[in-house]
Amino acid sequence: MATRHEDAAATATGGHEREWTLADRLARVRDDVAADEAASEHRATSTETRYAKSGDLSIAYQVLGSGPDVVLVPGSLSHVELFAENLPWSGMYRRLSGFGRMITFDKRGMGLSDRTAELPTLEERMDDVRAVMDAAHSEKAAVVAISEGGPMGLLFAATYPERVTALVLWGTFARMAWAPDYQLGIDAEEGERFCDQIEEIWGRGVAVRLLSLHDAPEDEATRRHMARMERSVATPALAAAANRFGLHVDCRHVLPTISAPTLVVHRSGDPLVSVEHGRYLAEHIPGAQLLEFPGEFHFSALGRDEEILDEIEEFLTGTRHEQEVDRVLKTILFTDIVGSTERLVSMGDLRWHELLDAHHSTVRRELVRFRGQEVQTIGDGFLATFDGPARAIRCARAITDKVGAMGLEVRAGLHSGECEVRGDDLAGVAVHIGARVGGLASPNEVLVTSTVRDLVAGSGIEFHDRGRHTLKGIPGDWQLLAVTA
Repeated sequence: MATRHEDAAATATGGHEREWTLADRLARVRDDVAADEAASEHRATSTETRYAKSGDLSIAYQVLGSGPDVVLVPGSLSHVELFAENLPWSGMYRRLSGFGRMITFDKRGMGLSDRTAELPTLEERMDDVRAVMDAAHSEKAAVVAISEGGPMGLLFAATYPERVTALVLWGTFARMAWAPDYQLGIDAEEGERFCDQIEEIWGRGVAVRLLSLHDAPEDEATRRHMARMERSVATPALAAAANRFGLHVDCRHVLPTISAPTLVVHRSGDPLVSVEHGRYLAEHIPGAQLLEFPGEFHFSALGRDEEILDEIEEFLTGTRHEQEVDRVLKTILFTDIVGSTERLVSMGDLRWHELLDAHHSTVRRELVRFRGQEVQTIGDGFLATFDGPARAIRCARAITDKVGAMGLEVRAGLHSGECEVRGDDLAGVAVHIGARVGGLASPNEVLVTSTVRDLVAGSGIEFHDRGRHTLKGIPGDWQLLAVTA
């Protein structure tokens, strides 16, 4: 079927074809974009990244779900596409889009938004919220501001009260640095040294754990995964500048002017932003409600923020969605490529990624063969579950053999225990134990807990005792065994 531009061109030339000009092609592109924008208004959900114009900069944003609008203002670091796939942000995305039309974005300088050469002002950053809401055709919304995004949310709620239906402040502050009239703040010079340290270690998979995910596993696969995330989110200088921003901001003066219903949620043992900052917010925002939760982390890399998300949902909707939680016995398998960084350096990006793709395909074939279920990829490895420990062991052995034939060494860890299954998420102590065991395995070794050994008694699978070990963050000593045959 001819487009209206093609019809017009045919008419202008008496029905004969003519060469398309650049202006014709641009007009057609504009029509296609307009049609796509119109169609997107009728979509219930969208995971496409779009761009809003804020001054001269392009701000990347996404819209997901349907219902009352909820704007998620991120912390100092963000990447709308990567965060959608990783805890804790994937949990926030899933829950907020489950009862509303969630709008989130990358701040200027971060993720997929335009990079900036200078540290922006709070007003400029706040205007990014307005620009994204306008681009998403959102007249008013509940604003959920987390961590360093709190000051943006506070200023926006005070400046545009007609556009904010409610305000949630999660693990955040009005001022971070110490002052004579704000003695609960941190020493500014100490904060500057911390930001310098962030710049020095950025891209190694250590900084995000210092800044946010304090309960993340410390195995090598997780470190490499977080290192890639750091490099994708920002450059070292921008990462330091984003955190240095918190040392300069002070929006205490706007707190009494906020009229939106406000909920303040904070971890009592938050090592990054002291709970005292949350208490200050609740004391100085009229009618604000404060909820404190246990936990010595800023946000949880292990999916332990569901209790806070429950309270946010109830605050914004008046009801709490009771999620279906299955508690089932699963055998957890963690795999990880040994020495992947060195191989990448020696082989180069192209050859390494071809080999990595072949590795992933091989692992997935073996998971299908042994009825395993892939949960997610973590760095260069896999997290998978099985409903039988013997199949899990045989799958792990098959993976090490098949991948070994490709010239790669893989370590594998197994544990059987009760897991919480929430939709696509998997949680519980068993998952953490499996990760710790995998991190202790030697190259081409399948290491299991005594729980797995006991469950496969009589199967003919043989083990070698590797002694008792302390697993970081897990009570007690654990007997570990290597699969031999």
